[in-house]
Amino acid sequence: MLEKKIRLNAVNDVTEFVRAAEQCQYDVDVSYNRVVIDAKSIMGVMSLDLTQTLTVKYAQEDCSIEHVLNKFAVA
Repeated sequence: MLEKKIRLNAVNDVTEFVRAAEQCQYDVDVSYNRVVIDAKSIMGVMSLDLTQTLTVKYAQEDCSIEHVLNKFAVA
């Protein structure tokens, strides 16, 4: 399982992230604290505290999702 830390600052960021996750043929999860949400659910992602750093877990390397994750990655 691969993992990246991201921050989504605007509704457009959430939309772009969810669209990239929807293109994956495998599960993509996003979490904050103990809450784990399906990253393919825009309502689920919007329900998270977007002021915090989020953890994304995904099954395999994929250029399209990793491009978006790198865009929102935190150091």
